[in-house]
Amino acid sequence: MLPKLHTVIASTRPGRIGPAIGRWFHEFADSQGKFDARLVDLAEFQLPVYDEPHHPMRRQYEHEHTRRWSASVGEADAFVFVLPEYNYSPPPAFVNAIDYLFWEWQYKPVGLVSYGGVSAGLRAAQQARLMTSTLKMMPVPEGVALPNVFQQLADGKFVANELNTQGAAAMLNEMHKWSLALAPLREGLKQAA
Repeated sequence: MLPKLHTVIASTRPGRIGPAIGRWFHEFADSQGKFDARLVDLAEFQLPVYDEPHHPMRRQYEHEHTRRWSASVGEADAFVFVLPEYNYSPPPAFVNAIDYLFWEWQYKPVGLVSYGGVSAGLRAAQQARLMTSTLKMMPVPEGVALPNVFQQLADGKFVANELNTQGAAAMLNEMHKWSLALAPLREGLKQAA
């Protein structure tokens, strides 16, 4: 059985370009055949600013939006976050979504597809690596950085170049290795729950 990879569109802003980039990456990941790939749009969960009364370590979720988010994150074995850079940081929706949960993230590899202007969202990606590693996720060093991303959009679609696909393939190869290596730790969490 293939490990489950969720490609998460991390921006929820109206007018965002994340869905175009997310669709490209999801289709590329699916074509590689190493993962059971699923595209997840964070906007569909409509998570308000963190509103659970209990710490996420307790898993005592009182709100339906949290339970739906927990179920989605819990079923994945690996994540790729597609994220822009806002003021040198990941989008606030990403930070909020990460903070909603605790156990569901653990022992899962993380890849980052960052986009923006000249900096390609790399500062946001670096902060995302720090945040995810705090939750015992394994951010892989390989990533896909998309500078001046608007130049690669045509008719609402992202048009990848050779460097983009090479980076995506390298990242997926590494994530697959980590996903398999971390599987026993994920299984141990399921048994403890």
